[in-house]
Amino acid sequence: MARTRPASPSARPARPARPAPATPATVRPLDEVREEAAGCRRCPLWQRATQTVFGAGSANAEVVLVGEQPGDKEDLTGEPFVGPAGQLLRKALAESGLDARRVYLTNAVKHFKWEPRGKRRLHEKPNTAEVLACQLWLELELQALAPRLVVAMGATAVRSLLGPGGRVTRDRGTSIAREGGVPVLVTVHPSSILRAPDDAGRKEAFRAFVADLRAAAKILAKR
Repeated sequence: MARTRPASPSARPARPARPAPATPATVRPLDEVREEAAGCRRCPLWQRATQTVFGAGSANAEVVLVGEQPGDKEDLTGEPFVGPAGQLLRKALAESGLDARRVYLTNAVKHFKWEPRGKRRLHEKPNTAEVLACQLWLELELQALAPRLVVAMGATAVRSLLGPGGRVTRDRGTSIAREGGVPVLVTVHPSSILRAPDDAGRKEAFRAFVADLRAAAKILAKR
């Protein structure tokens, strides 16, 4: 099928994938879901995390940005995207034209998975079982918010939202019609920009990320 270029974004049919996990037929209030998620024991990650890091932002958000998982600072504060990647994301949002007041930020996995490295806690990628265990909370967030668009940032978010067939490199900048739900625009996670080998690489990666967010803004303007 034709891929959508960022300059002229549009949804394309959903590819075959595993069905989204079942959620209650009645939409539950976001605060109720947040309270229940605070005591989540659906996978072992809660045992080493400080707390559940639920999503944050406007309850009337038009767009939900989904990352991978909270990092060290997020785990300590209980708020998503407050570390270096979050600061970069907010800068990109400001340049893209997406109104931060109409954005909700969350992660596919709600607990920080880490490994010790001296006195530091280093990020460790969540596995498939952990992503699937946390899908319920993401689905309930989306159900409560009913956004017009979801932006999947990075491979873990893409896998959670679109199934194992989703690929960041192939689908980046594309809006994909998610079966039974809101369309999903695929992009990289902002932390990948920070890992670029030099300043020139970081600047180029940041420009490309802003372009993806501008594509999201154009989709919202048309819907």
